[in-house]
This record gives sequence, structure tokens and C-alpha cells, in this order.
Amino acid sequence: MIAFAPLGGAVAQDKPAPSAAAPSGPLAVSGRIAGDEARARLVLEFDRKPEFALHYVREPVRIILDLPRTAFGIHPDDLKPRGLVKDIRYGAMSEGLARLVITADKPAGVAHAEVTPIEGGRFRLVVDVERVDASAFAKLVAGQDWAATIGTQKTDRVQPLDAVGANKSSGPFVIAVDAGHGGIDTGAIGVDSKVLEKNVTLGFAQALAKRLNDLPGVQAVLTREADEFLSLSERVQIARQKGASLFVSLHADTVKQADIRGATVYTISDKASDHLAASLAERENLSDAVAGLTLTDEPAEVADILIDLTRRETQAFSINLARSIVSSFEGQIRLINNPHRFAGFRVLQAPDVPSILLELGFMSNKEDEALLLDTAWRDKVADRIADAVGRYRAVVAANGG
Repeated sequence: MIAFAPLGGAVAQDKPAPSAAAPSGPLAVSGRIAGDEARARLVLEFDRKPEFALHYVREPVRIILDLPRTAFGIHPDDLKPRGLVKDIRYGAMSEGLARLVITADKPAGVAHAEVTPIEGGRFRLVVDVERVDASAFAKLVAGQDWAATIGTQKTDRVQPLDAVGANKSSGPFVIAVDAGHGGIDTGAIGVDSKVLEKNVTLGFAQALAKRLNDLPGVQAVLTREADEFLSLSERVQIARQKGASLFVSLHADTVKQADIRGATVYTISDKASDHLAASLAERENLSDAVAGLTLTDEPAEVADILIDLTRRETQAFSINLARSIVSSFEGQIRLINNPHRFAGFRVLQAPDVPSILLELGFMSNKEDEALLLDTAWRDKVADRIADAVGRYRAVVAANGG
């Protein structure tokens, strides 16, 4: 019997971490893949029997394998994509859900998927993927049941509120600190250390939140506090529900030119300031697709209205914050040329929260990478951002904000 499902992603770069397994969840102890342009077999071995659910996503073609909370002790080299499989990514989606995403460049489906016991008390999951025609794949996508998955609640971080971002004038000045990437979305990889961007940004976010909480009247909240996946819209929603007056998203990307280095501050715009900004925004906006989520953007005309009308005043505050950070960094933290840039970053689209995306540096540059791993430098950056936020608040208060 043929059972099909969507998977999609990029080669997971997490190093084996058996100790990360929760007592209640399985550990994937090994993995391997074989195949050609027509078919592929994925084999995963677990320390206990895993439940799984399969789904499909189009554009690009992805087969998604949902698992209960799972620790992956698999070496990245063991699951390098080949043949039909162009990309593989795996990791946490939420506290109770893990996901493995297979990307193919042509329509494909799961011909067979089965868990069997093997010696040593372990269990083997075999997933056979093969090429199908476009009409067969369309039927798979249309006929699937997304409710039949492991853990129907993807995240418990976002809860409905009576009033999103309730009265910001009462209580502390709330700043949402967003650690870019997380879980299945590993982000960039250090050129020398092979450190994952998701871990770098979480460390910076925690340090920055601690420093901001030292400021009188300020409360910093983290969009994520652990290695978990959050969609771009969830990050924005969490900030708004927490009543945030500022949103700061932290990243440490890679670029093809290894000599490019320094921090960059981005604000949102429907047109990018330059090619580098456009390229980075395009890549960051794929975070949802990496995890197998479909994009649910508004039509272009609606997005334009949001940017031109709803965000007009908010955008002015965002630019003021960006300029304050650039000023605070000058002479202290290395900046890229033209350090305030702009592009269509989806994570900056909160209509009522001034928002910036801060590229701390580039992990494709050895000097930047070394600094990104230096805790003393990280604390210095946090100090400079806190200084910028303090000056930003003073200006806003002076203008009656």
C-alpha cells in the first residue's frame, strides 16, 4: 500500500547530541540514505519505537516526516542528500514535536514507510521515496489529512489574548528579543567552527535580555528560550501579545564574499536598499519553508497597504531605533559599510511594533566568526544595544511617546 507525505528542508547540521533526548522521547541513533534520481531509501534507527506521520508540501516538493519529541544523534554526513533527494533537514519543531523534511526537485512520494524491531531492542524506520507524475503528487497534496500528525499543537508559546499588545502606556517598556532560527531551522554555519547560527543567536538573545532587564522600567522578553522552531508570524505574534514596544531580531548570516564583515541594522521596506539586503531578506524569509510550512502571505496589494499606511508611523520609530544602534556601535563595534539598510524581511512586519533585524556579523568571515563566539564581545554588543535603547526611549519620551 502506498502512503505519501510532504518533506522539505536542507541538510541538518546539528552535531550528535544524545544527551538532549528527553526521557519520554526517542533517540535517533543513526541514519543513512541511498538512491538515484528515480528513488531513494531513508533508514533511521531509534532506541525505542517511534510514531510518525507523513505529509506533503509543494513548491518546492517536500515530504514531511513528523515524529514525537526526538533527539537526533545522527552525524550530518550520514544523511547527505543524493539523487532524487536534494535536501534533508531535521530537528525540533516544538516541545513535543520533531520533524524531518526531505526536499526533491521533482514530484515525489512515499511508496513505503514502516517501523520494524531490530536486534538490541532498537527500531528501524524505513522510508522509500520515488518519483511520481505531477497529477499523482497533486492528489497526494490535496488528499492528505494534516490533523493526523504527531502532536496536533505545534507550539504552546502563542495563546489568544483579549487585546493583542494591550495598553503599552501602562507597565514596563517591553522589548521582544528574537533569537533568529531554531529547532529544525539551523540557520547559517560557521566557516571554521561549524557552529550553528541558531545557537549563536540564542546566546546573544539571552545576554541581551539580561542586560536590557538591568535598565530601569524595561522588561525584555524572548520569543524563544530554547532550541525550538517558531514560524516568522509566530515571532511577530509573540511580540505583539507581550505588549512589546520594540522588536529586535538577532541574526549572524553567511555571504559568498568571505571578506565582508561587520554588523548591519535592517528595517523593513517593500524595496531593498541594495543587492546584499535583498539576498539576505530572501534567504531569511525561507525559514518557514525550511520547516515544511506553506507561505500564507497576504496578496501583494494588501502587503503594500500595510507598509504604506499601517506601518508609516511605526516605520519612522524603527528607523530611529536603527540609527540609535548604529550611533552606539560606531567606534565600538565594527560596522559594515552603510550599516543601516532595508529590505522586505517578513519577521519585521508587525504593524504596531517598531522592529529591526540586527545582523551581528557574518559567520562566513573568520574574524567575525571568532568575535561571535567570544562571550566578552557578546556582552559588549549587549551593552551598546542597551545604550541605544536607552537613548531611543529618551527621544520618544521627549516627543510625548
